[in-house]
Amino acid sequence: PLLALALKTASLARVAETIAEVYLGRDAGERVLSGRIVRGIADRIHAVLWYSDLRDFTTITDASPPDEVIPLLNDYADAVISAIHDKGGDVLKLIGDGTLAIFGGADPQETCRRALLAEAKMRRRIAEVNERRKAEGRAVTGVNLGLHIGDVFYGNIGSTTRLDFTVVGPAVNEVSRIVALCRSVDRDILLSSDFRDATPEPERSRFVSIGRFALRGVSRARDLYTIDPELVRG
Repeated sequence: PLLALALKTASLARVAETIAEVYLGRDAGERVLSGRIVRGIADRIHAVLWYSDLRDFTTITDASPPDEVIPLLNDYADAVISAIHDKGGDVLKLIGDGTLAIFGGADPQETCRRALLAEAKMRRRIAEVNERRKAEGRAVTGVNLGLHIGDVFYGNIGSTTRLDFTVVGPAVNEVSRIVALCRSVDRDILLSSDFRDATPEPERSRFVSIGRFALRGVSRARDLYTIDPELVRG
C-alpha cells in the first residue's frame, strides 16, 4: 500500500508539472508549483522580449470557414513555440494569434543570440507549414516579430480571485508597439536599438536601420532595425 501510494503521488506530481508547463510555460509553471503564488510577488529580471503575431490574421479568418481558424492557429503556434523552446525561451502568453515570450540569462549577448537562433528556426518551420498547407489547399501566412531587451517584473499579477504569472513593465509595452509597426514598414522582423546594442558580432552586422519611429505609449522616438534580407539567417 505504501509503495502504491508513493507511485500515485509521484504520478500526480508529474501530471501537475505537465499541466503547469503547458498552460503557464516551463519556467512560470515551475515557479508556481514551487509555491510562488502570492499576488504582488515578482522578480525584476533583465530579459529579451519576443512578441510575434500572424500576418494578415484578421483578413485570413474573415475569408476562412470557422472550423479552419483553430487548425490554422495551431499549425503556426507549433512552429513558433517549438522554435522558442528549442533555444531556451519561455512562452508566457498566447493572445489570439500573438505570442509573448522571454529569453533570460546572465549573459545578454548569449540571450540575444538564442533569440535570433529561435527566429531563424521559426522561419524554417513556418516555410514547412506553408508548404504543407498549400498542398492541402488551405490558407497560408507568415509571422511578424518584434525583439527588445530590458528590465521587467516577472511574477504574479492580478486580483485575489484570478492571477497571471507573466511579465509587466514599459519594455513589454514597447515590444508590443514594435511588432505592430511590421505591417506599415513591410518588414517581418523589427529590433529595438537596445536589442541591437546587446547583440554580439557577427550577428549584429546583419542588422540594418530602418529609421526612427514614435511608438504609442512610449515617451520618446526609437531607432529600429531589421535583418538584412540579402544575408542568410541563422
